[in-house]
Amino acid sequence: MHILVVGLNHKTAPVAVREKLAFTPEHRDRALPVLRNTKSVLEGVILSTCNRMEVYAVVDQLHTGEHFIKGFLSEQFNLPKEEFVDYLYVKANDEAVVHLFRVTAGLDSLVLGETQILGQVREAYYAALEAGATGTVFNTLFKQAITLAKRAHAETQINHNAVSVSYAAVELGKKVFGSFAGKRVLIIGAGKMGELTVKHLLANGARQVMVVNRTVEKARELAASYDGEAYGFDALPEVLVRADVVISSTARGRTW
Repeated sequence: MHILVVGLNHKTAPVAVREKLAFTPEHRDRALPVLRNTKSVLEGVILSTCNRMEVYAVVDQLHTGEHFIKGFLSEQFNLPKEEFVDYLYVKANDEAVVHLFRVTAGLDSLVLGETQILGQVREAYYAALEAGATGTVFNTLFKQAITLAKRAHAETQINHNAVSVSYAAVELGKKVFGSFAGKRVLIIGAGKMGELTVKHLLANGARQVMVVNRTVEKARELAASYDGEAYGFDALPEVLVRADVVISSTARGRTW
């Protein structure tokens, strides 16, 4: 048996490519049984975040496993392999294990030491466990990776850096403006990252926050919690011209 990871991230692929190979939680949950039943694959976990997509697998043969995992991705996203294989990295055995540990601890993140990835790896593992896609190897390995990441955060100064992309975005804005006081800030996206961004903004003096989201009800829910304004995507052109700062945080790719 061999451990294999096939993936791409912010270092190897542009946003346009990452968007095409991004699993939503619902898509991932449907895909996990397919991955587990893919030829050569004995166990599997799918990790998909705004900055990376990775398939971890226990395979019976390395080259065969890599071939069929790439085919799995091609089928899942209805893309010819030629459109994405050049952006993929493939790591095997010890190199794959070290990569997982680095990812989980935040050492391979866009923002060094960010802690959100630990929760994302944990959620990806438990989704695979619930789907029956893991076994002895990954049930041990992923628990070790999660434990190691917790120790790294508790016993080192790694997370003294910016703890999330949203935090980094706010810190960058402070360097530009000095202060968010009196600034009108537009947040595009009402998910977890959008809410974290609003919290960081308010903690740094922002008092005029507008939230735009594809589902206006979610925008209203987030905005109401922080005395902000809510809009649907159709109002984006109008709201953009009123904003001093725009931070985009959507499931289709996050930029700031």
